[in-house]
Amino acid sequence: MEEKEIKVEEKRTDGDGKATASLVLGIISVVISFFGLGAIVSIVLSILGIIFSSSAKKMGCKNEGSATAGLVLSIIGLVISLFMLLIVGLVLGALGLAIFTC
Repeated sequence: MEEKEIKVEEKRTDGDGKATASLVLGIISVVISFFGLGAIVSIVLSILGIIFSSSAKKMGCKNEGSATAGLVLSIIGLVISLFMLLIVGLVLGALGLAIFTC
């Protein structure tokens, strides 16, 4: 009698795709957040990364590590972006004040 191997392909769920998307958006948001007004784009990407990460965890993804890393990076990107916008706002405000006092 012959033994046959049965190959079972694991199907990727939508949660796995969202976990990967969350990780990619988190990485991009951290990188872009250091570029002054690019922080505005980074805030949008961070929020999308947080949404995708939480959605992936609720769907029961197999890549839970990617979803967690995406969530952490998105939060870090959001914090850095808000800080950079504050810095840019203060610098532009100081420059504007200096121009009007001369």
